[in-house]
Amino acid sequence: MTAVTRALMLFVPLTLFAVAGALYVPPDYSGEGNGDDEVVLASLPRLPAWANEDLPDFSGYSDTTERKVAFFSFLYPRIVLANSRILLEREYLESLANKAELSNREEKWLTDQAQRLRVDAATGSNEQFALLRKRLDVIPPSLILAQAANESAWGTSRFATEGNNLFGQWCFSKGCGLVPLSRVDGASHEVAKFSSPYQSVRSYIQNLNRHPTYQLVRDLRLQSRQAEQPLSGLEMAEGLLGYSERGEEYIKEIRSMIRYNNLEFYDQEFRNLLGERTPARFKQLASAKADTALLPGAEGASASPFEG
Repeated sequence: MTAVTRALMLFVPLTLFAVAGALYVPPDYSGEGNGDDEVVLASLPRLPAWANEDLPDFSGYSDTTERKVAFFSFLYPRIVLANSRILLEREYLESLANKAELSNREEKWLTDQAQRLRVDAATGSNEQFALLRKRLDVIPPSLILAQAANESAWGTSRFATEGNNLFGQWCFSKGCGLVPLSRVDGASHEVAKFSSPYQSVRSYIQNLNRHPTYQLVRDLRLQSRQAEQPLSGLEMAEGLLGYSERGEEYIKEIRSMIRYNNLEFYDQEFRNLLGERTPARFKQLASAKADTALLPGAEGASASPFEG
């Protein structure tokens, strides 16, 4: 029995609460919902083939703790991929902010990003750049992992297995997703279907980055940026009050999952993986040929949050 397995055997499975409809699927703007590249940016590499893979069958694990390891190992590289691509976009944003004059193509990119992230400000203005900096940013892996595990019952819920939907995102056009079995009479929402779990992650990040309900998430992230402090999933979870009808209890549960599963390990691993945070490094991560190349331990670091 490995050290990982011995440590994992000490875990007590957490009670999960799948809360459908905590987020809304954005309109299919920029092709994200169909597996295409994000907002037009020539330097953004094409998505690697593995980003289009469906969710594995996590129900085949008889041991709950082994299922956790498999779930985190599958999802973490997709979080790195999504965040790395956002960092490339963010670098491009900063390059435009430092230019005295913008080309038509550059102004169009800013306009497209502003529309996608619901920023209402004059194109190229200081206000627009400030608002885009606040919204075009990453989400800590620990927070994404905890919410995905909670909302999808560790990847075994109906919406996860049939729709690659890990976060309970809703949509509102007929046939856009799966009809909830418990949907009340008169309701029209469905739980969205995604072409891959990666696209579910992208949509989730976009919702936190632009929906008014999650302004506090963005405020807390900006405070950390301004203080030059690492982003913390534990801290940013405070901004999820509107994510679930359970309110504060939901926040406590997500924070408990982060602590109990040592998910801050993945936040540190992501910071280590970024290295000196150069555009070249972001591009390398955003185009990794295999998801295993992005896993902890791939470059000599600790392989698991349950070791050490």
